[in-house]
Amino acid sequence: MARSTKASNAVLRLKDRSNQAPYSMVSTANGHFYLVLNENPDAPQILCEPLEIDAFVQFVNNVHKQAPRKASKLDVAFEAKLQASNKQK
Repeated sequence: MARSTKASNAVLRLKDRSNQAPYSMVSTANGHFYLVLNENPDAPQILCEPLEIDAFVQFVNNVHKQAPRKASKLDVAFEAKLQASNKQK
């Protein structure tokens, strides 16, 4: 269940980045996933071969460029402080 949730969340994020384009995932019997674009219901376009979960999520994340993260000056400063703190450990 967690495996398909991770994959479906990646597809949901892709839909958000692509203005709700009709993407969907298909799960195979052996636990692999592939991405489908359903612009034409009679002939859905298969966008990748069946992949393991981590490879599938990585593929989906690379389909559309992710939206830039909005951050305030305080967020940027806090992130830099966290990274500096982690380097000291």
